[in-house]
Amino acid sequence: MRVSAKSDYALRALIEIARETERSAISAEELGRRQDIPHGFLQAILADLRRAGVVISQRGQSGGWRLARAADSVSVADVIRAVDGPLVSVYGLRPEAVEYNDEAAVLQHVWIAARRSLRDVFEHVTIAQLAVGELPGEVTSRTADEDAWQPH
Repeated sequence: MRVSAKSDYALRALIEIARETERSAISAEELGRRQDIPHGFLQAILADLRRAGVVISQRGQSGGWRLARAADSVSVADVIRAVDGPLVSVYGLRPEAVEYNDEAAVLQHVWIAARRSLRDVFEHVTIAQLAVGELPGEVTSRTADEDAWQPH
């Protein structure tokens, strides 16, 4: 899987919003400055997140961006789907929609297994956990093995 800049920026912006929400809304300009995200790109990301019901904008002097729901109810998977679409796609199709001949049909099982593995991580990590820097044990255990850190 390739994590796009859009997904990375969206998650970084949401970490900042989650940290700030206790006090007030945060402007797009401030989000961009804190995380070094280009303003135009950030505006498009925030629009995608608003359409997905992840953030809301607040107008006025203390305006800016807030989470639309509790940070512990927004997963990494929710964010990736909001800005980039399905976690796994093959030629733009969901894995279960791809058709193969008999000799290559086993590939569909590989794509579906890969999606399941991504879900096992992305659906169990929330914006609240990212904002406090504490990941669930089932995620941190995957990084404990030295091999996980090695490029292959």
